Amino acid sequence: MKAFPSVARLRIPGIGAAPLASAARSTSAGDSGGSYPTLHGFIIKHSLWQQVFLLTLVVVSLPFYYYSLDLPKTIINTITKWAPHPFSIGITTFHLDHLTYLWTLCGLYFALVLVNGGFKYWINRYKGQLGERMLRRLRYELYKRLLRFPIGYFKKVSAGEIIPMITSEVEPLGGFIGDIFAQPAVQGGTLLTTIGFMFMQDWVLGLASLSLYPIQGYVIPKMQRKVNLLGKARVRTIRRVADRVSETSFGVTDIHTQDNARYQLAGFSHLLGIIYYIRFEIYQRKFFVKFLNNTLNQVTPFFFYAIGGYLVIRGNLSAGALVAVIAAYKDMSAPWKELLDYYQQFQDTKIKYDQVVEQFEPAGMLEERLMLEEPASIPRFEGEMTLTGVSLIEDERVRVIDGISAKIPLDRSVAILGASGSGKQELALLLARLILPSAGRISVAGNDLATLATAVIGRRAAYAGAAPYLFTQSLGENLVSSLKFRPLPEPQGDPAHQRRWLAQLQEARLSGNIELDAEADWIDYEAAGVKDQAGLRDRLVEVLRKVELDQDVYLLGLRGQLDPAARPEAAAPLLEARKAVQARLAKDKLIHLVEPFDVTRYNTNASLAENLLFGTPVGPAFAMEELATNTYVQRVLDKAGLTDDLVRRGLKVAETMVEIFADGAPARSSLHSSASSAPISCRSSKRSLRA
Repeated sequence: MKAFPSVARLRIPGIGAAPLASAARSTSAGDSGGSYPTLHGFIIKHSLWQQVFLLTLVVVSLPFYYYSLDLPKTIINTITKWAPHPFSIGITTFHLDHLTYLWTLCGLYFALVLVNGGFKYWINRYKGQLGERMLRRLRYELYKRLLRFPIGYFKKVSAGEIIPMITSEVEPLGGFIGDIFAQPAVQGGTLLTTIGFMFMQDWVLGLASLSLYPIQGYVIPKMQRKVNLLGKARVRTIRRVADRVSETSFGVTDIHTQDNARYQLAGFSHLLGIIYYIRFEIYQRKFFVKFLNNTLNQVTPFFFYAIGGYLVIRGNLSAGALVAVIAAYKDMSAPWKELLDYYQQFQDTKIKYDQVVEQFEPAGMLEERLMLEEPASIPRFEGEMTLTGVSLIEDERVRVIDGISAKIPLDRSVAILGASGSGKQELALLLARLILPSAGRISVAGNDLATLATAVIGRRAAYAGAAPYLFTQSLGENLVSSLKFRPLPEPQGDPAHQRRWLAQLQEARLSGNIELDAEADWIDYEAAGVKDQAGLRDRLVEVLRKVELDQDVYLLGLRGQLDPAARPEAAAPLLEARKAVQARLAKDKLIHLVEPFDVTRYNTNASLAENLLFGTPVGPAFAMEELATNTYVQRVLDKAGLTDDLVRRGLKVAETMVEIFADGAPARSSLHSSASSAPISCRSSKRSLRA
């Protein structure tokens, strides 16, 4: 074990003090994450003018819809009762006969159908685009807040709770955000236009169409309030289920060790039962609302037939007007149903939004300004680090660190000593500004650590914990992640990438996302002390050698696979090296010791499957474990006349295995099962190659 060069052992009083009954909330910089707006506030703040444009489109479309309701009345009256209709354009007067006039009206009606359809298409298209942009903005804001969470918050909230919130729970908001103002305007405007048309035909029929709406307007909101409470309970319970699944995945070893499976299943079943009763109650109330709505909708036509028929017989209403009113009422039921669905969807979406947002407002969040600010210069940490009355309180009651005051020289190696759970790890997190003190101040060269931008902390300080995390990317990318501060200027000469990036930049700006190119080169070569990629590779090798990981990484690379399409500069030299090795072996007369890959020969050092494919699969289509059941492989073997020969050889191998291991008593059960499965597989299908 290597000793620390010039080590000052620092024993600091105040580490690991006793728990307190209560403690004040943190008042350090970045304590509050800021209140997040309500659903309406979020939408108005980020899409006000887009919503105004949508409402303008809706208002412009309503006169066309009104005339599409009125025109069928004119067409029917023209068919049943004809009178010449001269009309003038400028100084020219036209006289149309009966048939020509009818066709003209039908042509106008068809044109109105196209116009109304066009309005619906563009309104829905714009709503969809607006909703997706706002959903992208919301997910981005939630993820940005996730990066600002205090480190201790992740001990209380599991990934199983956070992941669904950013992914599935906010998914319905995308479609609804585009509808929040446009949907009631479209459906409400359509409904009011239809009602106005009915009153224009006859005020009695207009009143009949509205007679049952007050009942629905009174009953449905009362039912919906109860559904809202059930919806909140459902969301909370589903999060408990996600947390339970996450705990099980991490603690499955302990569950099996302690014979705890039945208890865990009982607990999980209990949660599923709660969800079942909540959802069943929601269904009952929703379906009652639909039953009431459908029943009342079927009663209203009775008034039309009775009252309208009476008015037509008495000559107070034309048959065309009655037919138009009945047709308009059929159109009237759709927007009313859409408004009811909108009301229910709005309440459900509001619950989802509020439930998600309240989880993303923990106390002690890092200020956004500190996380994203790029200072004009990055000062060096020199002199000493000063701790003045630093305390750390967790869960508002446990004082982990109590009133530490110390001066730590930055030009020496310092060891902080303490028993397990004494607070030494938390103190290291405080010194790296990964957590903020509940009280007191930590300063470096006169600068308060809590007020320094993350750009300064991240480039002038490092923290290496006991369990480092490797991201799902290559080892090389993990090694240089501490050099990715900002994207380098894009070199000129790639117009296709420039056009693609400008389009992505525009969408990112409209969605409120960060306007940086993720595909650019982010590596700060100057910070690594090199000039380019070649120098960086040499530097990485040097670093790996210093920490004694060079051989491990080398062996890891030899066991890995290389994509020649993605890394042609690495694949080509390897192929050349293969040829050079073969030439050297042939020259030294050692070629018989190595069996090279030759497409015309069977390689005895490779499996049968690898010989058939002349390689290893890069996808699931030719997975080795499923190769025997692959119909294409079976057809090829049949065509080559190899199926029967392979089955005979497989049977022979299975018989030999059974004979060899038949008397192996200590491992009899396992060997018997593995050996006996081979001949069964061979007998079940002559095409099976599993033996």
